[in-house]
Amino acid sequence: MKTSLSVIFFLLVFSSSLQAQELNAQVIVNSDLVNQTNQQIFKTLERSISEFINTQVWTNQEFLNQEKISCSFVFNLSGYSNDQFEATLQVQSQRPVFDSNYDSPVLNFLDKDIVFSYQEFQPLFYNQTSFESNLISLISFYAYIILGLDADSFSPNGGDPFYDEAFRIVNLSQNTSRSGWKPSDSNRNRFWLVDALRSNTFREYRQALYTYHREGLDQMTQDPITGKSALMKAIGQLEPMFQRRPNAFLLQIFFDAKVEEIVNLFQEGPKVDFKKTEEVLKKIAPFFGARWKQIKA
Repeated sequence: MKTSLSVIFFLLVFSSSLQAQELNAQVIVNSDLVNQTNQQIFKTLERSISEFINTQVWTNQEFLNQEKISCSFVFNLSGYSNDQFEATLQVQSQRPVFDSNYDSPVLNFLDKDIVFSYQEFQPLFYNQTSFESNLISLISFYAYIILGLDADSFSPNGGDPFYDEAFRIVNLSQNTSRSGWKPSDSNRNRFWLVDALRSNTFREYRQALYTYHREGLDQMTQDPITGKSALMKAIGQLEPMFQRRPNAFLLQIFFDAKVEEIVNLFQEGPKVDFKKTEEVLKKIAPFFGARWKQIKA
């Protein structure tokens, strides 16, 4: 009996160790704008957030170390008093490209509505069924957004369960006084981000993510012409969404992450007929018009 129990215990421990954490996050808490002589609280906060993100098991999937999603959370503090923090949060994530050492940017989002309470050494735990604190909800929300976008880039609509979890966090946060969770707070906040990702109205964004990464970037090493053709197809997929909603939140999200990459990819390597795609870019992303002019494909 002792031997059997030992074997069972070993198997339980071994199987749990296989369920590696999914995110490889860099966390920065920048306190340059805060007049505070004791900087230790900011270092502790940074360490606590980093440990929370990187040790939390966010899914029921197994991730090898090399499969972890690289991402960053940069808090630029603008105020601190009596355990109350005010900041902006820059959230970025990347996705590796097959057969290369290149990571493609997927998300580059600035959240300006960051206010939370934190006491030094306060434990951070995610509870799927309740609102624990604004800080925990903020981090967990963006963790699931990152997971969803990554999954969408590998399989059509692969991000559904992660967006559902992010939406659950939004719903649980409706009773807090903190801004960014309610549709009335602004027209481009956490509520509207996950609402758009789950909406059929903006389905082309998620289609384009898959086409751009799986059919485009992942083919670039073996067949750059085919890869570039798929990239142009992905950009074209966004045009119907623009026609329905010219000011769509997700269009800004897409190009905030991709503008530099698109310019670099089409400036280099084998040439393709880029004229039609350039016209589409000028129409659906005019805010980057100066960048599109730099492409000499």
